[in-house]
Amino acid sequence: MTHQIVIVGGGAGGLELATRLGRTLGKRGQAKITLVDANLTHIWKPLLHEVAAGSLNSSGDELNYVAQAKWNHFEFQLGRMCGLNRGERRISLAATLDDAGQQLMPARELSYDSLVIAVGSTTNDFGTQGAAEHCLFLDTRAQAERFHRQLLSHYLRAHASQSETTELIDVAIVGAGATGVELAAELHHAAHELAAYGLDRIRPENMRITLIEAGPRVLPALPERISQPVHKTLEKLGVTVLTSSSVSQVTHDALHTAQGQVIPASLKVWAAGIRAPGFLKDLDGLESNRINQLQVRPTLQTTRDDNIFAFGDCAACPQPGSEHNVPPRAQAAHQQASLLAKALKLRIDGKALPEYRYRDYGSLISLSTFSAVGNLMGNLTGSVMLEGWLARMFYVSLYRMHQVALYGMTRTLLMMLGDRIGRSTEPRLKLH
Repeated sequence: MTHQIVIVGGGAGGLELATRLGRTLGKRGQAKITLVDANLTHIWKPLLHEVAAGSLNSSGDELNYVAQAKWNHFEFQLGRMCGLNRGERRISLAATLDDAGQQLMPARELSYDSLVIAVGSTTNDFGTQGAAEHCLFLDTRAQAERFHRQLLSHYLRAHASQSETTELIDVAIVGAGATGVELAAELHHAAHELAAYGLDRIRPENMRITLIEAGPRVLPALPERISQPVHKTLEKLGVTVLTSSSVSQVTHDALHTAQGQVIPASLKVWAAGIRAPGFLKDLDGLESNRINQLQVRPTLQTTRDDNIFAFGDCAACPQPGSEHNVPPRAQAAHQQASLLAKALKLRIDGKALPEYRYRDYGSLISLSTFSAVGNLMGNLTGSVMLEGWLARMFYVSLYRMHQVALYGMTRTLLMMLGDRIGRSTEPRLKLH
């Protein structure tokens, strides 16, 4: 009987794994691969801050799961996982409803021989009072587009206003990790572009951006030699950076810190911390940690079931020789997808599975069109610090590598050419 591999989660890691397995095991009829996701389209999560600012039109960069499945010999199922029966090797999918509440897909079950859970993570507001009610998050395309609509609404209202007073917009971003830092720079760029298109009742200097970090420096997860130039560039752009400031309460029009500061804000984004989706906690007896991540062994198999794998942000994977788990980064998910593509073939053949070892190839941070900063790490070069245009090119190449994994080299080159042509025929900022 054909081995059934079910992958839950069509993020960067899950989609790449389904594509790789489809091109090998699926094409040869050695396994049936099914990808499950609650959405019909995929967009690379590190791009969501650009969607929020309007620098990227998500419709142009989204991937359709149904088409990708057809082209790469796997099956796509629209649905959200809501249960697991390990004894009978079945997962439960909740019914899918449209915007009017009408049922699109019924509740159903899928059988598996190997189950891979790659559902990513969501932002962790740590239970902060008012955060869930008054802050926007950037976990999904829909959330990023909601932020963009609210940003445009401020500008359009100001443009139509007859008031003689200076129009202001206060934006507060909680969390100075990669998402918060990149969003702050992208919003500064958007302010200049919106003014250039005639929406100039709010001048670029009147979009007041405040970046709030509980730790002692921006980009606390990255080396200090990266965070220092980033901090300086942000301040040069006019972004107010508050470090060692933890938010204790969020209200309709302000953020309050534990240090007694009150930060006025009409737009508030929470970009601090992650946690895995809540349904993973105690999922049919699987072991999970305090942020709902599934505990896995170095083979990426869950600790209590050899038939179930987990990887990416939703998995707590140990690092040999370290007290810390593998960091929740895109490069880790890419590495794990590559390993699982080989491991699942070995599993079907009844062979021993390889163990995952995280390799840190460095970090790159984009500050919109203004700059980029990062370091590259390799066996031959050691750690090389990059800034400016060269760092920006390496940053863009990360997304192109993701596209190559999904589309192949030829289609990616054609897409790059299309993007180049589109720059001269489309507005530089999404204005709707």
